[in-house]
Amino acid sequence: MQINKTILGIAAVAALASACNEPAKKDGPKKDILAANLDTTAKPSEDFFNYANGGWIKQNPIPGEEIEFGVGQLVQRELYEKLRHINEEAEKKAEKTGSGQQIGDFWYSAMDSAGIEKNGITPLKGELDKIAALKSPEEVMTLAAHMHTYGVNVFFNEGVEQDAKNSDMEAYVMSQGGLGMPIRDYYFNTDDNTMKVRSAYPGYIATLFKLSGVDAAAANEKAKAILAFETSLAKASRKLEDLRDPYKNYNKFAISQLSTLSPGIKWPALLDIIGVKHVDSVIVGQPEFFKALNKLVATTNINTLKDYMTFQLISHFSSDLSKAYVDANFDFYSKTIRGAEQQKPRWRRSLDAEQGVIGEALGQLFVKEYFSQKAKQRYEQMVENVRMAYKARMEKLEWMSDSTKQKAIHKLMAINKKVGYPDKWKDLSTLKIDRGPYALNMMRAAEWWNTYYLNKLGKPVDRTEWDMTPQTYNAYYNPSNNEIVLPAAMMTVPGFKDEDLDDALVYGYTAASTVGHEITHGFDDEGRQFNEHGNLSNWWGPQDSAQFMNRAEVLVQQFNKMTPLDTMHINGRATLGENLADLGGILIGLDAFKQTEAYKKGEKISGLTPVQRFFLGYSLGWLVSERPKKIASQLLTDVHSPAKNRVNGPFPNVPEFYDAFGIKPGDKMYIPDSLRVHLW
Repeated sequence: MQINKTILGIAAVAALASACNEPAKKDGPKKDILAANLDTTAKPSEDFFNYANGGWIKQNPIPGEEIEFGVGQLVQRELYEKLRHINEEAEKKAEKTGSGQQIGDFWYSAMDSAGIEKNGITPLKGELDKIAALKSPEEVMTLAAHMHTYGVNVFFNEGVEQDAKNSDMEAYVMSQGGLGMPIRDYYFNTDDNTMKVRSAYPGYIATLFKLSGVDAAAANEKAKAILAFETSLAKASRKLEDLRDPYKNYNKFAISQLSTLSPGIKWPALLDIIGVKHVDSVIVGQPEFFKALNKLVATTNINTLKDYMTFQLISHFSSDLSKAYVDANFDFYSKTIRGAEQQKPRWRRSLDAEQGVIGEALGQLFVKEYFSQKAKQRYEQMVENVRMAYKARMEKLEWMSDSTKQKAIHKLMAINKKVGYPDKWKDLSTLKIDRGPYALNMMRAAEWWNTYYLNKLGKPVDRTEWDMTPQTYNAYYNPSNNEIVLPAAMMTVPGFKDEDLDDALVYGYTAASTVGHEITHGFDDEGRQFNEHGNLSNWWGPQDSAQFMNRAEVLVQQFNKMTPLDTMHINGRATLGENLADLGGILIGLDAFKQTEAYKKGEKISGLTPVQRFFLGYSLGWLVSERPKKIASQLLTDVHSPAKNRVNGPFPNVPEFYDAFGIKPGDKMYIPDSLRVHLW
């Protein structure tokens, strides 16, 4: 349940200079970033996002290689430079063992553009030959299982997760998947943007075939058949909002019983190939999908199945192959779908890939230099301040029964906090990285991680593990662990050391938009269905549950009415969890801020009161300008609302917002009290 901010890292004075569109100053006080970003021609009562961030956005157009540009990208660029230095030094040292060897050799292979061009599609030849030799549906599914071991999830998705009903154990989960476009709706929606994407998709498929030596006419026919096959998979797939119900998406089957869903598919043998050991049952998210898959595999022309697998293989690794494949991937996924105008340089793309391969090796170096023990302590204490503010708010709820209230408070106090970086780092020593073909490094890395996660099956959950690196500008709540995880980079503001930030800014920027947001995920429409131990269990009284849903429905309807792009609406049902977390985070973050000396003193900074700075600090976290295509894609595929709506959407439900900025009836940011959300 991540908050979906752009990956971000360390802060530096140069980033602030870029943010303020002024030269960096070595001496003297820094300009207040909140005041500097204001658009004073905009009215906070009409469009608060533009008022808070419009000054910066007007002066900073989106660079061609970006689909969005804001605070995250500024800090990310600083992080790129630091990580690039680490990689270049490791490459020069050419160490023979350890993380230094892995970092240096990965960088060499990723940056070896001449070698990558020379190799073309050759690194995939062995796997392509295996596909070409297939002769029956049974052989197709056997090879499909093998492809899953190196990350090409043809036909369906699968992986290892904590068992939602027994959080102490890891479970193997199978779910719908196998699509080449981001989500099922791309295959059916009739809005102009989606139809343009769908019409461009066969051209992308055909391009990959032509690059691999297939003549144009045959490539076009293959593309047409693949689109038809994937459309059938999409038809059997659930919509985004239907994936939010943890009970409906939890269906446990004995492995021997999977034949009741797909009698033509030999699941025990396939799962053995994938590497599933030490369990006799699996969780199936969408049983109807696997029933449809059984029929599709049996009735689809074998050549179409082989072409589909060939396309999925090449497409998956296209970013790791020669320039023609990279360009084709970029043109469809980044340009057509999300609106990017030009590619990021190879070195930045290489760093992005490295994050997913050996991110914790880099993370250890990152925290040593850029996240002090003092900062760690500040944010650990902030978590406790927010927790106690939430407890006090829960105790005053009139709509919740005493029994459910006590269970909610018990769960709240049991939430584990992870701040900054792991206490125990992952052991990556057996991951083979060398200076050979880049695509093979990426394939071996996918195989290593597949084995890493499958080795968890049959073992107790390691609750100390992190699912993000410290240099990631994001955070998450894990309902199965009942924990919030706050990476070091998440707390940074570009251009400032932590000790230079006033509490009002920090409580808006971090306590509300991150700490409070993630804690609230434990009590959103999905997270509330897990108990304090992380197990899917109904601990709510029936009347309390009905009250919750009725009150949350107000937020669903508010967001359903929002049209961030043309006539495209936000899906208030699919985004409910994130919208609830945003609103809850603001409310309890503000309550926590009210306990600070900064709030009690009431001193202004740059003419802004502490409460005004709190709301502006929260808005700073969403400072970003987004391309229309990026917004269009997000509205279809993402459970997070666009950034602007994550500011303008929740604020009118917060009473203090009205007093802080003089919001009155008739203003666009005004909602009558009777129509506001009254939940937490």
